Amino acid sequence: MAHQLLMIEDDAELAAMVGEYLGRAGMEVAHAATAAEGLARLTGEGFDAVVLDIMLPDLDGFETCRRIRGQSEIPILMLTARGEDTDRIVGLELGADDYLPKPFNPRELLARLRAILRRGARGNGAPVALLRFGRLTIDHGARRARIGTRDARLTGYQFDLLWALAENAGRVMSRDQLMDRLRGHGLEAFDRSIDVHVSRIRAAIEDDPKHPRRLITVRGAGYLLARRQDDDAES
Repeated sequence: MAHQLLMIEDDAELAAMVGEYLGRAGMEVAHAATAAEGLARLTGEGFDAVVLDIMLPDLDGFETCRRIRGQSEIPILMLTARGEDTDRIVGLELGADDYLPKPFNPRELLARLRAILRRGARGNGAPVALLRFGRLTIDHGARRARIGTRDARLTGYQFDLLWALAENAGRVMSRDQLMDRLRGHGLEAFDRSIDVHVSRIRAAIEDDPKHPRRLITVRGAGYLLARRQDDDAES
């Protein structure tokens, strides 16, 4: 079945070009010219991913992304006009899965969309892999992390990053090692992106993100997911 995409973009000519190109690749693209129209369509229709421009005539893409994340974990790819690191980092902090600076090659857009759609895919009947660390439970089959009975809201990329750390719990993983593990997932490899996603994961799984006890920074080396955590006795 074809993937259903929503492109929130005020440039009708660009949206038509993207829709035609992705259509030839087997994807169906709906277009919304404003943030308000896009948010309304997301509420009433079923989509597999969103392509979201930063520059919109009503709300900017950052606020739109924040609102989408308030109600859904749908994969989001943001389009940035300048491609500056600041725009990228803000988008990632708000929950975007990936970003692409304009102008872009449609082939790259397709590759990145396929990557985030793969990450967002649910289990396909394979045995479920489940890891527990105190009150933190990470279910690879369901692609879900929980703290006790509370869901930890993570994007697809953030879940994959957490899973990579969980599979190597108790061992320090450098940024380069983490990016090697996640290579091909569509996110442009620049070091600070890992830091941004780690910050978002901490906000989701730590009791006090400013003083993390689960996902630890090892200065000058990388990150470590603790095997034994302060709440093991409570689990």
